[in-house]
Amino acid sequence: MNFSDKPDRSWSKAYKWEKYKGTDILPMWIADTEFRCAEPILSALHARIEDGLLGYTLPAHDTDAIEAVVAWCQRQYNWKIHPSWIVWTPGVVPAFNVAIKAYCQAGDTVIVQTPNYPPLLAAPAINNLNRVCVDTVEVNGRWTLDFEALEQAAADPKATLFIMCNPMNPVGSVLSQDELDRVATICRKHNVMLCSDEIHCDLILDDVPHLPASAHTELAEHSVTLMAASKTFNVAGLGTSFAIIPNGKLRAAFNHETRGIVPWVTVTGLAATNAAFRHCDEWHQQELAYLKDNRDYLLGEINKIPGLKAIAPAATFLLWVDASGLNVEDTQKWCEAKGIGPSPGRDFGAKDFFRLNFGCSRDYLVQAIEKLKA
Repeated sequence: MNFSDKPDRSWSKAYKWEKYKGTDILPMWIADTEFRCAEPILSALHARIEDGLLGYTLPAHDTDAIEAVVAWCQRQYNWKIHPSWIVWTPGVVPAFNVAIKAYCQAGDTVIVQTPNYPPLLAAPAINNLNRVCVDTVEVNGRWTLDFEALEQAAADPKATLFIMCNPMNPVGSVLSQDELDRVATICRKHNVMLCSDEIHCDLILDDVPHLPASAHTELAEHSVTLMAASKTFNVAGLGTSFAIIPNGKLRAAFNHETRGIVPWVTVTGLAATNAAFRHCDEWHQQELAYLKDNRDYLLGEINKIPGLKAIAPAATFLLWVDASGLNVEDTQKWCEAKGIGPSPGRDFGAKDFFRLNFGCSRDYLVQAIEKLKA
């Protein structure tokens, strides 16, 4: 695999490229990569299409995909899960909205960390619930949760659910064992459920482990863990993810709220997930090495630009850039005027920041730096 390729995505109506179509602005925003899928995934999709029959397929009947998830969790995280714990969902966004419906009542409060993925920030209000934000803070050159604020938020009797990202989006931190222990202690002390969005968990660039929330002994019966092959293997457009819910009552409540609203995942998404988790380890390792080099290059160059600074993300292909030093009214307009289209920090709850996607050819990053320095 040549991760330095720059495929033409214009014909496919890719969302990332459609936004700035007809301009000279380089899109570096939405969180998918510019990497062609691994050949085993493409072969599996070709085989599925060649079959010629794309009728209804109950995901629970796709034992190959289910077994692939079970084996992946064992191999990647040393986490032994039971196949019955898996609930297939057409994306983590519907999944955490379903979690809110399943585990919250009218008048409840949902806790979310900020900055965060915009659909996650929007989810409580969409479901007519209150939202309390817990800041992400810098400690010793690393972003982490404000645990004192989390404790205070969880102590509110109306707080019933905490939705977090691990690895964190957009800051890229990976929770340590001590940090996950603290989350567990706070949530259990105040009887707060945890929904952990772990969609970037297979994109860890540093030598740190990923610790799934529902693998934690204190959280196993009180949490939902959301995962997918989508970000890692660039198959987000196939609309397939999964929730892992060890507690049978919580799983039943979750399934209950999907009825009549949440569709089954696609047959192509199941085929891609199965192939990704079974046959793409070498591609995955090459991707991680390329992303790490991209991160190091981009981080070094961004920190040379007056008014900009960033902390190295331990995971993801996203760089969270502090532009407060620019002293400009609108950081997004400043970037676009330079010819760069990042994700606006204001959408994540931090107007003086922007998020750059480095899941692309190094050539694009060189172009981006040249534009920002001009």
